[in-house]
Amino acid sequence: MKLTLHGHDDRYAVEQLQLSLFPDNTEGEAVSSLHRGKVWLTAVTKITVNGTTAAATRRIKAADETVRLRRRALQQSYYLAAKQLLPVTPPWGALAGVRPTKITTKHLLEGGTPKSADELLRDVYYVTDDRRRLAVDCSVSTVRAVNMLQPSDLSLYVGIPFCPTRCTYCSFVSRTIGRKTELLEPYLRALEQEIAVTGRLLAQSGRTIRTLYIGGGTPTTLSAPQMERLLRVIRDNFDLSRCVEFTVEGGRPDTLDLEKLQVIRSGGADRMSINPQTMEDAVLRACGRPHKAADVLRAYGEAVDAGFSAINMDLIAGLPADTTAGFRRSLDAVATLNPANITVHTLSLKKGSRITLEGSRIPSADEVAEMLDYADPTLRKHGFEPYYLYRQKYMSGSFENVGWTRPGGEGLYNIYIMEELHSILSLGAGGSTKMVGGGLIRRAFNAKYPREYIDLAEKRSANLAAFADFYREPEEHT
Repeated sequence: MKLTLHGHDDRYAVEQLQLSLFPDNTEGEAVSSLHRGKVWLTAVTKITVNGTTAAATRRIKAADETVRLRRRALQQSYYLAAKQLLPVTPPWGALAGVRPTKITTKHLLEGGTPKSADELLRDVYYVTDDRRRLAVDCSVSTVRAVNMLQPSDLSLYVGIPFCPTRCTYCSFVSRTIGRKTELLEPYLRALEQEIAVTGRLLAQSGRTIRTLYIGGGTPTTLSAPQMERLLRVIRDNFDLSRCVEFTVEGGRPDTLDLEKLQVIRSGGADRMSINPQTMEDAVLRACGRPHKAADVLRAYGEAVDAGFSAINMDLIAGLPADTTAGFRRSLDAVATLNPANITVHTLSLKKGSRITLEGSRIPSADEVAEMLDYADPTLRKHGFEPYYLYRQKYMSGSFENVGWTRPGGEGLYNIYIMEELHSILSLGAGGSTKMVGGGLIRRAFNAKYPREYIDLAEKRSANLAAFADFYREPEEHT
C-alpha cells in the first residue's frame, strides 16, 4: 500500500502501523496529514482500499505538542480510519511496536495500578479486552523481575549459530551443517577466546551475571564432548555466583539424548528448552523438521531423568498444514507434560524463509485467531500465567508471542531482553550486544556469519570494546 505524508515527516511511526494492519500486498493508498493551527494540531488520515475510502481525525492542543503526543495522534487517526476498512478489529489497536508491554510496565513502575494500565491501553491505544489483559499480566511479572535486579547486573548470551537442517519458517542467520561439521571446531576455538576476554572484562568492570542463555541456531548441534568443553570454559571464565538462571536452548529433540542432557545439567545449566513447535507429525514434515512428536516425548522424559525441573516448550500457531484442531491437540499434549514454561508463538512470515519464498499454504488469520483464542483460557486452566510478550513484523493476523509460566517459573532472561531492563552482552556469531543504562540504549554487533566470526578477531574485539566504553564511567549509566 502506498503511503503519502503531508505536513509532517513521521514516516516510521505511521508506516509501522500500516505494516501491522495491512499485508504487504494490499492494493490501496493512505494519506497521513498534519495541520497546524494556532490552537490545535490536527492529524488526518484518509485510506482507500478496493475503491472504498475511510477517514479519521485526531487532534491535540498545539501548546502541548511533543514528539510522543504528535506521533500518537498520527497513529490514532490512522488506526481509526483503518478500522473502518478491516474485516475484524485489530487486536493491538493503534500500537505498532514490538514491545507493547513497555507502555504498561512504565505505567506500573511510575505508580500506576493494573486497573489504570488497562484503562490506558483501552482509551489511548484502543487495544482489545483480551490483549489488554495479556499486556497487564505480563507487566506485573516484569515489575517483579525489576525488583530482583542490582545496578551491576547484566545477562550473558552465548550463540551457537548451527542447525542440523533449516526449518521452512526460519530466517535466522545460522549455518545448516547436515553432516558437514568442519566449522564447529574453529568456531568453538574462536568463541573460547571471546569468552576468556569477556571474563576478564567483566571482572575488571564489576559487572555481575544475573542470567545466562546459550541459544542459536540449535546449540545442541554440538556433540556431548563439545558441549562439555564449552560449559567448562564458561565456568572457568565467569563468576556465576549471582546467576539465578542458566538456560541451554535444546530446541530440536533430534539433537538431544540422555548423555548430552546429563552433560548440560552437570555443566551448570538448570533450564532446558525442548521445542516441538507442533505435535502433529504431518505439520512437522511440512516444516522440514525431521523428527516426530514421539521424539519430543522421548527428549522431554530424558531431560527430566537428567535432572531438569525447569523445562520450556515452544509451539507456533499458524504453521503450514496445521489446523485449529491440530494446534489444539498440540497444546493439550504439551500442557499435559507439565513443563515450567510454554511459549506460544505466532508464525512470522519472514522474507528469507522457505515458506515465503515457496509460497506455502498457511492457515488464515482467522484460523490463527482461533488457535490463540484456545491457548489463553486453556493455559490459564492448567495453572499457567502470561509473563512476557512481544510482537514481530509480518506476523499472521498481527498477533503476538506470549510466554506462559507456572507461578514462580518465569524465564527472567526473556523478560530482561524483551523489556530492555538491563544490558545483554552477546557472544558468538551474530551476537547483538545491547547496553542499557542511564536512559540510554546502545548496540554493538559481532560478525554476522560463522566464517566471518572465526576470521575477524578484530570484529569480536570491537564488540567488547564498545561494551567497555559504555561502562568506563559506570556512574553515568546506573
